[in-house]
Amino acid sequence: MNTEIHKHFHPDEHSFVDKARDWIERAVDQHRLRRTDFLDPRQAFILTTLLNRNPDAQLRLDGGYPGAERRRALIAPDYMRLDDEDMGIRVLAVTSGDAKIAELDHSDYMGALLALGMKRDKIGDIHAGPTGCHYLVEEEAADYLHLNLTHVGKVAVHTEVLPPDRLIATESKLQELQLSVASMRLDGIVSDVFRLSRAKAIVPIQAGRCRVNWKPEANPSAQLKAGDIVSMQGFGRFKVLDVEGVTKSGRMRVKVGKYV
Repeated sequence: MNTEIHKHFHPDEHSFVDKARDWIERAVDQHRLRRTDFLDPRQAFILTTLLNRNPDAQLRLDGGYPGAERRRALIAPDYMRLDDEDMGIRVLAVTSGDAKIAELDHSDYMGALLALGMKRDKIGDIHAGPTGCHYLVEEEAADYLHLNLTHVGKVAVHTEVLPPDRLIATESKLQELQLSVASMRLDGIVSDVFRLSRAKAIVPIQAGRCRVNWKPEANPSAQLKAGDIVSMQGFGRFKVLDVEGVTKSGRMRVKVGKYV
């Protein structure tokens, strides 16, 4: 059975597939509600796909606000009511009296939590703004972070734990780039966005450090399309916004938004 299911997913995803199947089976067999950590969109897709194979189970996904990218899941037998269940999400509000807080970005705030030993799956979306940041975090981690997060970079900060309805959401900032590329190959666009040689772009892709739409992608020649989101560990991520046409020389004009 595992082999049959695994063939539909990338080998790097098999461990999560097995974990998700176990969540579903335990929820149904033990008549219990299961609440997961935060899932990225690909993990949520895998969990939904597996759950749709089991008519005795149901699922609710919620990231603390409409449109959340990272969401927690509730898995339960089909007869349970999930609408009123607490998703266990809190807002960790970060502020500072230091004007330099305006210079901090998403990566600074993420790095501050990881430096405290916090795992990525305990953290939901991060909303960084000019006066501070609102993290979505698991309630189980909120008090620990409230007590221990005292600095982001070199900026001293204050924290407060709030309910999700106090979230101040911010739009992701994209630095738009206009590219002229020979093709929509992954390695070519990655090299242009991150200003790497083609040879240096291929190395992290083949090493398994690249994801396209949150799915592992180790093929440098994979073809991208408008709407694709590409992330590369250690470099950042970008979105292919539009393929605007072909130049007279036969090259493709591509608009890309780099997350900053």
